[in-house]
Amino acid sequence: MDFVPLVERFVTHRFPGAEVVIVAGSTARGTRTPTSDIDLLLLGDELFEAGRDSLAATYRFEGEVFEVFAYTHQGFATWAERGLAQYRPVIVQMLLDGLTVRGGAERERYRTLWEPVYRRGPELDDAERRLRRYVLTDVLDDFIDASDPLEKHVLASLLFERTAELILLTNGRWVGAGKYLPRRLREFDAERADALTAPLLAHDHTALAARVAHELERAGGRLQEGFER
Repeated sequence: MDFVPLVERFVTHRFPGAEVVIVAGSTARGTRTPTSDIDLLLLGDELFEAGRDSLAATYRFEGEVFEVFAYTHQGFATWAERGLAQYRPVIVQMLLDGLTVRGGAERERYRTLWEPVYRRGPELDDAERRLRRYVLTDVLDDFIDASDPLEKHVLASLLFERTAELILLTNGRWVGAGKYLPRRLREFDAERADALTAPLLAHDHTALAARVAHELERAGGRLQEGFER
């Protein structure tokens, strides 16, 4: 299905002041599922009444669900910087990777500003690296000692999340939330991703603990004694 006419109708109806309209997510990639929504990034200084510079909201229009991220120029800068600081620059990636529906020239001006920052990747300072090593060490010990099956299951998922983030960030790669985290890890290194996910999916707790310990060593090793927050 060609979503451009539908997107144009929605934007004209709800956000007529949008200068830039970008379709992102699974719709842009051509990987939609029956429950997929349409992710939109909208940019423009005439989007809102005075006093507002950003909006994240969900709408239903002509049978489709639209997930809208709308920003003025200053609003985009504020939220983009926040995402970069949290190592999850979602709206910057939408800007760079989505499909343009409206405002190609203006989008290129945004891209000129933000693409170099995104392509450089995150840089962990020593304090953040040490904190992540400390947290992972603590979760790994809890996982090894856990005897309750539910606790073991929850901790296994947490181990995957913390380890995947550590791998990505120590290699200058952005992380993602939810389903995007394993995708980021596979994009970075499919072999290391498989080595971490195989024991998780097989419920092989011994192998999972060993793999996490291996990745922890690659990032600088266990950290407990002497750590100060």
